[in-house]
Amino acid sequence: MRRKMIFRLGLTLVIFVGVLLYYMIKMEKHDDRVKDDIHSNVRVADTLEEPSVIEDKRESHLAAMDTDDKSQQANNNQVTSEWSGEIMHLSVVACGAPRVEETMVLLKSAILLSKRKLVFHVFAEDELHQSFKDQLSFWPEEFQKKFRFNIYSITFPAGHVSEWKRLFKPCASQRLFIPVLLKDVDSILYVDTDILFLRPVDDVWDHFHKFNSSQFAALAPEHEDEQTSWYKRFARHPYYGHLGVNSGVMLMNLTRMRKFDWLTHVLKYYQEYKMKITWGDQDVINIIFHYFPERLYVYGCDWNYRPDHCMYMSTCKLAEQAGISVLHGNRGVLHNDKQPTFKAIYDAFSQHHFGDSLQHSLLVKMKQNLGRTQVTNCGQVADIFIKQFEQQAIEWQKRRDEQWNLGQDTVKQV
Repeated sequence: MRRKMIFRLGLTLVIFVGVLLYYMIKMEKHDDRVKDDIHSNVRVADTLEEPSVIEDKRESHLAAMDTDDKSQQANNNQVTSEWSGEIMHLSVVACGAPRVEETMVLLKSAILLSKRKLVFHVFAEDELHQSFKDQLSFWPEEFQKKFRFNIYSITFPAGHVSEWKRLFKPCASQRLFIPVLLKDVDSILYVDTDILFLRPVDDVWDHFHKFNSSQFAALAPEHEDEQTSWYKRFARHPYYGHLGVNSGVMLMNLTRMRKFDWLTHVLKYYQEYKMKITWGDQDVINIIFHYFPERLYVYGCDWNYRPDHCMYMSTCKLAEQAGISVLHGNRGVLHNDKQPTFKAIYDAFSQHHFGDSLQHSLLVKMKQNLGRTQVTNCGQVADIFIKQFEQQAIEWQKRRDEQWNLGQDTVKQV
């Protein structure tokens, strides 16, 4: 009797252990699949080589870049094997939790109207990586097909990390080092987080084809009027041209910048003028193009439209004629009531749901929001805030209707 009881207990224990092992193995496989799903969404056409090893020809103190090897990066060759035609690369730097939402609205504005495929390169503090991954991976499949993304840790030259990170705004100077961090990317469009695209990214990107053989970057003027130009009145360092340039929307031919030895010039001029600069990395960029003006292509203010262009009087004639192409809500105006026309556009994008009509939903919301801003100086020219977008939204709706009609015809034939 006792032996039978011992046998039954032993058999029960063996079965229990077996079942427990089965579920443990099953859960482990499930976790692996979850990890694979996460990493499958971190996709990019280009690899980022370890920044601590930059070309041997550079001096060692320029080559060493500080990194904790925490950069979340993954490669997916499907970017080149599945996609055909020209691929656009868009880069942004985000530091501080409030910048996550702002960056996501920026990326939404980019993907809604883009025609070509996009690769997002997001440089962010490590604690923000998961939030970006989760939100980008949650976008509808229709839009997932249009982009890939990669998340990088913030990386600065070794020995001066805190100094570079504090320059002007947290992490803003990261853009200065993109040419040596994205070593396999030929060209990229860098934008600040407070940017909104009111026409396809493709149209900005096409300015690359207007570069001459010497130019490797494109920027818009800081001001349109010499009387109000900050650089002309207050700068204590050299700057580009008569008005200086704003670095918020910057096309960068990284291949040419590397051949120019961009990093060497950045460090050289920063060391020479760091006690005289006010606007951080933008001032460094202005100094470089002061000495090498032939390297810069300048596009109009409608490609980087800021509150300065309308807060006192309308000064961007190109925007008055054709509308704003890229809206730049600097000085925090996307989140306060100082310049409500800018916030009106941002709120409309923020509240827009993927899949809703750009013409009958997003455009309508923009017009409603702008209707409450007419008492402000920028509100007096509110029509230029939607002129470009309205054209794009109507064209988008036309294409969508044609696709729907084509689908209906196919169903009828079946």
